[in-house]
Amino acid sequence: MAIFASLSEKLSSSIKKISGKASLSEKNIQDTLREVRIALLEADVALPVVKNFLSDVKDRALGTEVSSSLDPGQQFLKIVRNELELLMGEKNESLDLKDSPPSIIMMAGLQGAGKTTSAAKLAKYLKIEKRKNIMMVSTDIYRPAAIEQLRILSEEVDVDFFQSRASQKPKDILNAAIAAAKKQFIDVLIIDTAGRLHIDNEMMSELKDLTAVANPAELLFVIDAMIGQDAVNTAKVFNDSLPLSGVILTKVDGDTRGGAALSVRQITGKPIKFLGVGEKTDALEPFYPDRLASRILGMGDMLSLIEEVERKVDKVKADKLASKVVKGKRFDLDDLRDQLQQMKNMGGMSSMLEKLPGAASMAHLAQNSQVNNQFDKMQYILDSMTPHERKFPDVLNGSRKRRITTGSGTSIQDLNRLIKQHKQMSKMMKKMKGKGMQNMMRNMSGMMNQGGNLLGKGFPKF
Repeated sequence: MAIFASLSEKLSSSIKKISGKASLSEKNIQDTLREVRIALLEADVALPVVKNFLSDVKDRALGTEVSSSLDPGQQFLKIVRNELELLMGEKNESLDLKDSPPSIIMMAGLQGAGKTTSAAKLAKYLKIEKRKNIMMVSTDIYRPAAIEQLRILSEEVDVDFFQSRASQKPKDILNAAIAAAKKQFIDVLIIDTAGRLHIDNEMMSELKDLTAVANPAELLFVIDAMIGQDAVNTAKVFNDSLPLSGVILTKVDGDTRGGAALSVRQITGKPIKFLGVGEKTDALEPFYPDRLASRILGMGDMLSLIEEVERKVDKVKADKLASKVVKGKRFDLDDLRDQLQQMKNMGGMSSMLEKLPGAASMAHLAQNSQVNNQFDKMQYILDSMTPHERKFPDVLNGSRKRRITTGSGTSIQDLNRLIKQHKQMSKMMKKMKGKGMQNMMRNMSGMMNQGGNLLGKGFPKF
């Protein structure tokens, strides 16, 4: 996730300057607070939010919160993290779905914010994670193909779809959909409403009418993180006009600043409930302020990483590889291919690294196109091999290599580099045979205990 990449870098750099000080005082935190202020404003955080945040951090830093177990730098970092959590809502707030079905969720927002795709992502999340029976309906009779887009997405995520027509009135569509949902014993009805290119009275009036008819359990405002400060202003207008219950922040994977996420809760008083982190229908994450605060400050987010592994990793293939490693069996190119695919499913190397404590700077490096290009090349090369060649890479002679590189659009050097990397991984796997895996885990545990940071020492424990 690219969100907060630049903010994280600047905050970490400014906070480091306090390390080594004897105590926290107004004099030695002044420069750091100024740098934090600049970092937040450059991240497009609303000015009133920045002022309140810095004031709260300063009050706590100069107050009675002094811990003998932490040095001033760690103490200040802890305060900043706690204040970031408070700023974003302190804890995850899940959907509040009514007991009597169907619970109705309405999506509101400007055109292009990602309402329709967010509706599909939410449907998939509720179906898989909450085991709900879902129906979707579109009341967007204005945008060409809006209804058809939602129908296609409903098939993709395998949920029910109530067919509406552009010739109908939005209120009539909604009434018919609610009746159908009751008849079919649907748990949750998700309503995709029409948006506009800008806020207008006609749109707000229609949304108010639909809200009165639906009486939704959740009225979610879908907002594009990439429009920055405008996102917050738009959220305020919607919140003043409608009884919003929460926010879905979309396209955060394309926004390195993250100002909207830090501002929208304070400006509207409504919690961010989900983050849209990609184009795929499973790219929706529940929003956890504490986890995101840790990520912003380079502390990682192991809980989210573990949950993502459980959700996206093919457990059968993972168990198969683990069994091969323990038994000392050969790690072939099919195994490497599977690992690359698993990594891709997890969002790539950068997505995983940014969730590891102390690895944020490496995650930033892993985002560059050269690193991603190398992974793509490896995938193309492996896909161009026959199953026999992946199983027994020693058979790769000159003519086979030429066929593979021609088919994958790569060079002999690329192929030789992959084979070399595979051999290095094979050697590592052999060392992990039997108790080797236990020894490796014990060594990693020791490194973590010495500072909680796999990539360096001195990581603060809170």
